[in-house]
Formats: sequence, structure tokens, C-alpha cells
Amino acid sequence: MTARPALDAAAPALVCRGLVKRYGDVVAVNGLDLEVRRGECFGMLGPNGAGKTTTVEILEGLNAPDAGEVRVLGEVWQGDGRALRARIGVQLQETKFPDKLTVREVLTLFRSFYPRGLSVGVALQRVSLQDKAAAQVRHLSGGQKQRLSLACALVGDPELLFLDEPTTGLDPQSRRQTWDIVEDLKARGRTVLLTTHYMEEAARLCERVAIVDHGQTIALGTPRDLIASLGAEHVVEFAVEEASAAALSADGLRGLPSVEGVASEAGRWRLTVREVHRAVPALLGWLAEKGAAPTQLTTHHATLEDVFMAKTGRSLRDA
Repeated sequence: MTARPALDAAAPALVCRGLVKRYGDVVAVNGLDLEVRRGECFGMLGPNGAGKTTTVEILEGLNAPDAGEVRVLGEVWQGDGRALRARIGVQLQETKFPDKLTVREVLTLFRSFYPRGLSVGVALQRVSLQDKAAAQVRHLSGGQKQRLSLACALVGDPELLFLDEPTTGLDPQSRRQTWDIVEDLKARGRTVLLTTHYMEEAARLCERVAIVDHGQTIALGTPRDLIASLGAEHVVEFAVEEASAAALSADGLRGLPSVEGVASEAGRWRLTVREVHRAVPALLGWLAEKGAAPTQLTTHHATLEDVFMAKTGRSLRDA
């Protein structure tokens, strides 16, 4: 059996520089730079159409860039890339399996693609599907199919695992089961590149995240550091009746106690504040002076979505 090439522990598991990909007049990836350290879970966050999936397809060797450099586990994609493919695992956004194959048959097929890896039984245990080994794919729930897809990505015991939107469309229980699997991979020292638009998922799983928009990295760091860059820990959101909206101004809101940042979108205002107990009474008093009673008012701890809002002026959910 051929041994896997050794990877310098200090070398990045994945690097891309100046990555560009165009589809006609559309620039899907626009000079993207990324570096993923060995043994970390690295998150790429952004709205649909931000260029995340195109970037991941290039890194996986499924697509060719128009410009830029890519190194995966110290190697470049060339030829059929068979040796490098044996060292990575890939879970796509959606995977279709033949309905009448059993879970064990699907995983046995995928295991045959790799010169070394996990046994089928161990792979099933990793994703808690051992009780479904004899079940046909057509009888699996959506969450179970997603875990089977993950098992297929894990069966080669990859050094680097790509997870592209692994929990999209899953119920909360299935999503948390997937999180537990990723946590186990991290504990085993594996490197994971995760794309997601769930901020809670990224904050829980990722050591570092890159927020991507229009094919470019607009923010990079640990979830804690990115949130801290807002300058405050809390967010106050409110809206007023349309008739009184003209009386409000960003400058007036910035002058309120404890307010660090002000943004507006689609008739809603978002204040980044240090102390909610000071900011909210001051806000209500200011609105009363303007004759603008709030129709909505909520508060929450600052999140990565608030970072996206601060960087782009729009919310991640609506982007």
C-alpha cells in the first residue's frame, strides 16, 4: 500500500491566491485569497451567489479557475488528480444516490474509490447510521440522507474535508447531529472547510471564518474577533410607522448614549450599542420627541450577521 505524502505541520492545508472565475459577463470569484491552517475548521460565510460554491469547486479540483493559484495539501491540481483526491473528502450541497441501493451498498461503493480509509462499519458509526445499514436509500429521511452523504465523504479517512452547505434544509435535530460529527473530526485533528449561511453554525464550529460577498473576502478572523470589530456587544433593531420615518436621522441616533454604530435597511434601523439598559430608554425618549412611536423593537447579542450588515449595509438573509 502506498503511504500518503507527509504534510509539513506548519504548512497550510489549503491556499488560494488571486482566484478568479468568470461565467460570461458574470464574475463569480473576483481575486479571492484564502489560507486554511492544518487541523482547523475554517468557515466561508456569505449569501447565495457570493461565490462560495464556485470557490469550493475550484479548490476540490472540480472546476478550473480563470486566474490565480491553488495549493491543496501542498500540491497543485494536475492530470486526473487521483493521488490528491485520495487525500480529501467532499460533501456537495446535494447528493443523489440510487433509491434501491442500501446504505451499506452505497458506502461500500464509495469505499472502493480509495486506496485506504475507514471500514464501512466504522464510517456508519461515525454518522450514527449503523442501524440503517440494510435500509434502502428511498426509505431514509432527509437528515439520514445527508448523513449518508457525509459518510461517503469520510470513508476515505480524508486529511482535508470539504463540506458545502452541509445542513441546509435539515431539521434542528439533524443539524445538531451534523455539528457533532464535525466536532469529532476536529478532535481527530482533521482539517475542515465549511461553507454555510447559518451564523450559529459558523460561530460554533469554526476557529476562523471568511465572510465572502461578490466573490471577494470582506472580513476574516475568529468569530469572536469579527464580532468585537463592531465595537459593541449588543444590537437594537426597530422600525416606526412610515408617516414618521422622515423625522429620523442617522446623526441623531449616533448621538444617543452607548450607541456605537447605526445602519438602516428597508425601513428598519439597526443600532450597535454597548449597554442595552442605557441605549433603549434613550432611544424611546428620542423617538417620542420626534413623534415616532416604534412599531417593532428587538435586542440581541451581536452576531456574525451583524458583521455582514456592517460591512455591506444589508442583511445576510436578504442578500
